[in-house]
Parts: sequence; C-alpha cells; structure tokens
Amino acid sequence: MKKIILTLILGFSGILSAQNSVSGTVTNLENQPLSNVSVYAPELHKGTTTDQNGKYEFKNLPNGSFRLTFTIVGFTAQSKSISKLLKENTIDITLTESIFEMDEVVVSTPFNKLQSQNVMKVEHESIKTLQQKGTSTLIEGLATIPGVSQISTGTSIGKPVIRGLSGNRVLVYSQGVRIENQQFGDEHGLGLNDAGIESVEVIKGPASLLYGSDALGGVLYFNPEKFADANTFKANFSQKYFTNTQGSNSSIGLKTSTDNWKFLVRGSFNTHSDYKIADGERVTNTRYNETDFKTGIGYSNSSFSSVLRYNYNKLDLGMPDNGIGEQSTSKNTEFPRQGIFNHLLSLNNVIFFENSKLDVDLGYIANDRSEFEDSNEASLHMKLNTFNYNAKYHFPKLGKIETILGIQGMHQTNKNSGEEYLIPDATTNDFGVFGTANYEWDNSVIQAGLRFDNRNITSIAHGTEGEEGYFLPLDRSFDSFNASLGYKTKLAEPLTLRLNVATGFRAPNLAELTSNGVHEGTNRYEIGNADLKTEQNVQTDLNLEYKNTHFEFFINGFYNHVNNYIFTSPTGEVRDDNDVFAYVQDNAKLYGGEVGLHFHPHPLDWLHFETSFETVTGKKANNDYLPLIPANNWNNTLRTEFKINNWFEEGYASLNVSSTFAQKNVSGFETASDGYTLVNLGFGGTVKLGKHAFDVNLNGNNLFDKKYIAHLSRLKTDGIPNIGRNIVLGVNFNI
Repeated sequence: MKKIILTLILGFSGILSAQNSVSGTVTNLENQPLSNVSVYAPELHKGTTTDQNGKYEFKNLPNGSFRLTFTIVGFTAQSKSISKLLKENTIDITLTESIFEMDEVVVSTPFNKLQSQNVMKVEHESIKTLQQKGTSTLIEGLATIPGVSQISTGTSIGKPVIRGLSGNRVLVYSQGVRIENQQFGDEHGLGLNDAGIESVEVIKGPASLLYGSDALGGVLYFNPEKFADANTFKANFSQKYFTNTQGSNSSIGLKTSTDNWKFLVRGSFNTHSDYKIADGERVTNTRYNETDFKTGIGYSNSSFSSVLRYNYNKLDLGMPDNGIGEQSTSKNTEFPRQGIFNHLLSLNNVIFFENSKLDVDLGYIANDRSEFEDSNEASLHMKLNTFNYNAKYHFPKLGKIETILGIQGMHQTNKNSGEEYLIPDATTNDFGVFGTANYEWDNSVIQAGLRFDNRNITSIAHGTEGEEGYFLPLDRSFDSFNASLGYKTKLAEPLTLRLNVATGFRAPNLAELTSNGVHEGTNRYEIGNADLKTEQNVQTDLNLEYKNTHFEFFINGFYNHVNNYIFTSPTGEVRDDNDVFAYVQDNAKLYGGEVGLHFHPHPLDWLHFETSFETVTGKKANNDYLPLIPANNWNNTLRTEFKINNWFEEGYASLNVSSTFAQKNVSGFETASDGYTLVNLGFGGTVKLGKHAFDVNLNGNNLFDKKYIAHLSRLKTDGIPNIGRNIVLGVNFNI
C-alpha cells in the first residue's frame, strides 16, 4: 500500500511540474493598454484580469487545446483557440470598441463558440442583468427574454415556456447536468435559486441531438458562478427588499483561488408574504420561504480540470386554494403547503490530450417532495433519485473540421411513501449516443449531427382495481433517431444569416402513461394512456441579424411540426363531481418568432432604445388551438447610462413599457384573456466611497398598479389577478 501511495504522490508531483504558461498584452485599436479585461479559460474554470498595463498571465496550463476569451464592457469580445503550447507562450490581443452587450461563449452548444460565431442562435443573459429588472424569482426574470414565458401559480411557482412548449418538453440544465424534480406536475416549479448562478442560455427549439429526450421544445442552461481569479480572495453580500410581499432576499458568498485550486461557497435565504393585487388585497397562502446553499471546489493542471459542485435547496411553499381570504403578512405557510428538499451533486471533468480532449460530466439529484393537506403528516410524499452521465470526446481538428462523439445516459427511480399516489413507483433508464461535426470556411459555418436514444420505463402495480389511484404495471421502451443541420454565413459585413433544421423527441412521462385520479391543480379527473407513442418533431429556424456601430436588428422565425403531440381531452364523463379528461395524441404545429432592434444614436452615447415583439401560434391537426400558448407581447425599453463625478459609476436609468395582447386563440377548456400594459422603471449603479464600493439598484415594477390576469396564470380560472405594484431595492457589497 505504501508503494501505491508513493507512486501516486510522485505521479501527482510530476503532473504539477509541468509549467506551461501564456501571457500577453490586451490593447485597443490605438495600441493603448486595456486594464480590467476579463481573461477566462472556460474548460479550466480559470480566470484573471489585465493589470493597468494591459498585461495578463496564466500558469500551469494543459498541453492540449483549449480556449481563452477576452471580454470587457464597451469592446467586442474575442475568443482564442490555443493548441500545441510551448513552455512559455505570448498571445497579444487587440479589442475593438462596441456599444452593444458583450459577446459571450455559449456553453450549451457543442463547440463552445462565441455567440457571434455560433451556428445556432442562442439567447444569453447574465443573472445580474435579469436581477436589475427587479423580478422576485429566477423564472420571472427568464420570462423577460423574447420567446420565453412562464406558467405561474402566484409568485412562488413558475414553469418555463419556450415558444409555446412547456413541462417535460423543456429541459433544464444546472451545473452541467439535467435537472429532474418531478417537473411534469403543474404545481412543481423550477427548483433553482438565482444566487450562485452566473448566466443563462436559452435554446429555442429541439436540442435532442445534444440532450436526448425532453429537449423537444428547448433548453434552459444555467451556468454556475465563476470561481475567483487566480491568487485572489473575494467576499460578497447582497440584500434585496420587495415592498409588495414585504419580502427579503439575502445572499453571502466567499471564494478564493490559487493557480491550481479554487473554492467557493454561497448561502442565501428568500422569504415572502402573500402577494398583493392592485386593489390592495393579498392572495391567501401565496407566501413562501427558500433556503439555498451552493459550494464548489476545483482543481486544474497541465493534464486535466475537475470541478465538484453541490447545491442544496429547501422550499416551503404555500398552495393558494382559498383565493383572496384571510389577510395576513405572515411568512409562515398555511395548509395546504409543499415541502421540497433538493440535492444536486455534479462532477465536471476535462481531460486534455495532445490535440484532443474528453469531457465527462456526472450528476446525482435527490428530489424529496411532500404535500401537506391539513396536518404536518404528508399526504403525498415522492422521492425521485437520478444519476446521469455525459461523456464527449473532441477529436483532433482535421483541417477546418471539428468533430465530437458522445454518450449520455440516466438512471432514475421514483418512490412513494404517502397515502396519495400521483404516479406509481417506477424506474427509468436512458441511453443515447451521438456525433456532430463543425466545418468552417471564409465567413461561413456548417454544422450537422446524428443521434440515437432509448428510454425504458418500468413501474409496479398499486392500489385496488377499479378505484382511484390504481396503477397497472408498466414496461415500455421508446427509441428515437434524431438529426440536426445548421448553416451560418455573413451575407455582408454587418449582416448574418442562420438557418437550422433539427428534430427532437420526448418519451411520454409517467403521469401521461399512468394517471388515474383527481388532479388537484386543475380539478379534473385524469386518466393516463399506457399506449402513448413518442412525441417527435422537426423545426426549422431562420435568424437574420444586422449589426453596425449604432444599430442592431434581428428577426427570428420558426415552424415546428410535432407528431403524436400529447394533451388531455374531455371524455364527457363525470367522476366524484369532476369532469374526466383522458390523455390522447394528435399531430400539432407551432409557428411564430421574434423581431427586435437596439438603437444607440450617435453622438448620444448615453442613450439606448430597445424594442422587441414575440408571437407564437399553436394548433392541432384539426386546426383547434393548443392549450397554454402565451399571448403576443411587445416590449420597449429606453435606457440611459451615466457617471456622476468619481463616486457614482456605471449608472443607468431605464423606462420599460411591456404590452401583452389579448389571447383569444384558446383550446376548448381554456378561457380567453384580455390584453394589458405594464410600466416599469429601473435605476442603479456603483457607489464609490474611498476604497470601498457597492452596487445599488431600485426598480418599480407595474408602477401604475395595473390590475391584470396573465393568460398563463394558473389562478386565472378563479379570477385572481397577478401581482400589483412592487418596489424592489437591492444592494450588493464586494468585500
């Protein structure tokens, strides 16, 4: 044993002895050095910033290929691919000025390009930007992105909708692994807290090539908080207050890094009272409390990079079933309520070879969900344990061709221990294999890929035949082949065209296959269908972008055809005073898109005007409308940027007017919705007091206290309006 330990120590020391380094200078077009430029190696989770002379340096770098990105506000980002390192390497970078948002590396697509280089159009938003809009939850912030909406139950529960598709048709990734938290249920939210999340990427369309089942409608990919720059220590505290719910959101984080090791930890607590509608009344039991803890440790050297992260999330959610009843500002939830404990453990590894690399991501998720009707004894108690893996091998670049082969899989068990069963005890196993290639020439790129997947679902019988809650045993296997083809080119220097055609699939979930009982969220008796087939779709996306120094314009159009679309349909029966709905299938189509512009007039360098319009229509094969299709929205923002002497920097003020149109195109059991316009204000910046600085932001949402009911609100059937005026004050201290 001693010999083995000694061998490991010597081998480890040998790895550490490799001292590849990269250094250089970052300048502007006038050859002036740029300080505070962020230089980041995504595969290594390693970063630094340039000093006052524009210089940077990385040590202990791998022999294989990797990527460096150079970003700073006000300049166009650059991404530099590096291979065949020497012991010492010099890479100087020149950045050009740009008044638009920083170009970011897209992690959710195969080849991790800058968005400007990416074949697929992906929306990228920093969490800081979303938080500046004053939203109280992560999903509310996401719903401000064109093409993204939410199905909400009050302010505590929100489910993402991408271009009209939701539930199990939208896949969520965090810490590099897929989130599994009983997301099939209408009363089951996202289960993520925005503290400790750096940014989000939104793929609007089928992404089954890279992600397998459930990515039929799109992907939300959350990038975790970056580690501190090498050889630094950072501490951060933030606090937000929400007037409408008398809510508070507190977060504190610590992080430090050496050349090889990195560590971070963050804790946050979120608490809210019942939300208040425009007339001043509160919606009873929409209060909630959330505790979130995140930590991570990473190590990188010349051969590999490894990051272990853990996220614990505890939710105590009130379930509003009495509408506007007893008025209270208490934050202690009443019955009925939900208690949710979620553990997410991820291990992300990159192994570097001479001209290639291997990515291996492992994840374990334990989701413990309880519902309490009238006592602290859970009537419904489900435990969902999921292990998933994802391995991708990046082949050596062959000329201008980059190639990836990968495997992906999941093992999942669902167990019940309460009296009520929504779904039976079951086991799900996934396995997929895929390949994709990227070919780039001149100003054009083409990307293509193929994939095969198998999902096997087995469940055991439960209950008494003929009674509610009875489940037959199930053993189903679902196979699917999928492909994607994308093309990007510059039609002219400022004009970019993207055209993508991709297929996706979704295997039926346990609720659709096995349901047999009253769905409390919709007051319907739902009956599953064990013979359901796999949903299979093909979507065509067209993106056209024009960008020059002071003007940016985009238009996105899509057409999505879905075979075997699963939905509920009334049978005409009544059981236990509830209408009976059965799960059925039919072909469906969705089409629409987004259009927008960003105008930055010269010489008014402090002024920005942004406007966007989004629309989606969903129909069955018989031309009846699909349910849960968001209303059209027109969003306008006027934003100014300013600085006050040396004590207030990066200041901004914004006026946002968001107009949601009436939604009259509804399915048979839905009700139409009226249109409404909301006005929001924002103000913020960095206050400097000597050597100390802190960020402050003040937001007024629904400033005129408009009384409205969103079409995708699950409280709409009871005539309960959405949240009224909400003033949000936030401060953030970097220590």
